[in-house]
Amino acid sequence: MRIRTLLTAAALCAAPLFCQAQLSIEITGAGANQIPIAVAEFTGERTIGQGVTAIVRSDLGHSGLFRLVDAGSQPIDDSQPVMYDIWKGRGADALVVGNVSPMADGRYETRFRLFDVQKQVQLATQAFGHTSGQIRITGHRISDIVYQALTGVPGVFSTRIAYIIKSGHRYELQIADADGGNAQTALVSHEPILSPTWSPDGTKLAYVSLEAKKPVVYIHDLASGKRHVVANFKGSNSAPAWAPDGKRLAVVLSKDGKSQIYTINVDGSGAVRLTNSPDIDTEPRFSANGQWIYFTSDRGGSPQIYRIPATGGGAQRITFEGDYNVTPRPSPDGKTLAYITRNNGNFQLAVMDLANQQTQILTDSTKDESPSFAPNGRMIIYATEINGRGVLATISTDGRVRQKLSVQAADVREPSWGPFIK
Repeated sequence: MRIRTLLTAAALCAAPLFCQAQLSIEITGAGANQIPIAVAEFTGERTIGQGVTAIVRSDLGHSGLFRLVDAGSQPIDDSQPVMYDIWKGRGADALVVGNVSPMADGRYETRFRLFDVQKQVQLATQAFGHTSGQIRITGHRISDIVYQALTGVPGVFSTRIAYIIKSGHRYELQIADADGGNAQTALVSHEPILSPTWSPDGTKLAYVSLEAKKPVVYIHDLASGKRHVVANFKGSNSAPAWAPDGKRLAVVLSKDGKSQIYTINVDGSGAVRLTNSPDIDTEPRFSANGQWIYFTSDRGGSPQIYRIPATGGGAQRITFEGDYNVTPRPSPDGKTLAYITRNNGNFQLAVMDLANQQTQILTDSTKDESPSFAPNGRMIIYATEINGRGVLATISTDGRVRQKLSVQAADVREPSWGPFIK
């Protein structure tokens, strides 16, 4: 069958990201002890026609860890003394106020202040210079600071996610903000796109495309739209995973027989075979410190998770409960492993404490796949199926905070959560 791509390789190299359908977010579970917080309208933001306030409120409200307290409809001057008794009477434990003002160079400065209402102290303040087109990222960065100040954990609102949308015979590789907004398309094809994974610096994606009538691994530069082939050997080339140094990938190649794990330089040179199993080894993922590669193998008679030293060596089995455990994803701190397990015939997201091998199944769905940790390690995004349609979902590692992200009349699959923006 003739390959039909909506963007040829040449066209792709010149094509910038363009906007597409937005993911809609729905809260399906919240934290047990939400922090009541008031976010007052920032003074001056109405002059640019876009609201930083709305973004900060949305971020904190959707996180599941905060309960928004009504702050009224009038802007509050951030230079004025805080009326702590009034906010305490409204039930707020924290208060955010801010100001947006024009600068001489045509840009804007957005300044915010975060207060602990109960202790009557300022917890954080910062100013950001930005254009009118950078309102979203400015709001997300403010939310990140507020989140960290109140929880002790870095926020991930300013990070991005990648995922695949399938609509009929059309496949799109999309990039969006962590809240599903600002969605843009990096690649469109009539052939499947698989396994997008972020480079450690967040500037590139590795993925698999079948546009050449076989699986081929590419690296795609998001700023320029240019891409290059990393692995196009005889047979299948699949499952790319970045090393923490960003200089190598782990890939699965069948060029020498059954699918085995190799490492390869990002320019496609220096392929080195790491596993030598008579069975299938696949789905590699580096540990955060780069010392280990976790992978799925049926070498023990059923799909289970193993790990090997990143330089090669003997394999160590990691999962023992159940007869089907796949898609290992180590957490950013190296303490937890997320994976998909078969439980009473259902495929569900599970996490394992690597120190004591205690496991917990987080979801009650039936067709979970493709887990990916947020860079702060607190949330996991994954694909699942609801009423026969693919959607994305996020869940906290304790199982309490849950969200669903979906696109009207399309399947959404294979999510990957990007790194912190530096």
